[in-house]
This record gives sequence, C-alpha cells and structure tokens, in this order.
Amino acid sequence: MYNKILLPTDGSKHAEKAAEHAIWIASQSGAEIIVLDVIETSSLVGLPAEDLIVRIKEMLKEEAKRSLERISEMIKEDEPEIKITLTSKEGSPADVVLKTIEEKDIDLVVMGTSGKHGLDRFLLGSVTEKVVRSAKCPVLTVH
Repeated sequence: MYNKILLPTDGSKHAEKAAEHAIWIASQSGAEIIVLDVIETSSLVGLPAEDLIVRIKEMLKEEAKRSLERISEMIKEDEPEIKITLTSKEGSPADVVLKTIEEKDIDLVVMGTSGKHGLDRFLLGSVTEKVVRSAKCPVLTVH
C-alpha cells in the first residue's frame, strides 16, 4: 500500500515517537522511509553580524545531522532491511515538507503533533497543521 513514507524530524520526542510508527508501517509494507530535517533560517534574516549568521547556520546544520543520525540508528536497530534516505533542507518547514511530498511522490507522511519549540504546543503545531491541511497524501500524526 505504501512505497514511500516521509518522516519529518526536528529531534523532538514527538518526532522519535512518529519514527517508531513509520518504522513499523515500513516493515509491514516494504516502504522506503525518507527522513527529512528542515533547517529554518528565516529568523536569522536581519541579524547584524554576517559571521554570527554563519555560525548559527552551522550549529543548526549540526543539530539537523544529529536528528537524522538518531532516526537512522533507530531504523537500523529495529528494521535493518528498511531502505532509508536522509535529507536536510533549508526553508519553511511546512513548505519544504509539502514540496518534498510532491517531488518524491510520497504515499504517507508520519509526523509528530508538535515540535521542540514551545509555541508549537498551542494547538496541533503550526507545521503539522499546515501539512495536514495541504498534503495531497495521507498524514499520520503521532502525539
């Protein structure tokens, strides 16, 4: 039923719970898991020092790498035969997820209901809500 599962991650506990579900679904359906970490840099625009922006971007990229590696380790420990692709992109998280759905012909998105940022706790999570409303494929949200 599913060939490609998109698993957006931000390193949060909700993303790891979503990964557990994605791994199980992939093990049952033989699907590939595409793990995506989006580095949001829009808040860096307007910072006074260019070298500060560069250093913050480097830190965000390192954090994204750790998030992707953690999910990769989870998959390899639980279901080593699952094909995985690790991807990191810059941009607006919801927009990048929606664009990736189209570009990669995703069959299912599995994502946490909120991320690691405090403001996301107010409703469903702004990124998750936008993806649920706009995705052209099923979206499984994990709380």
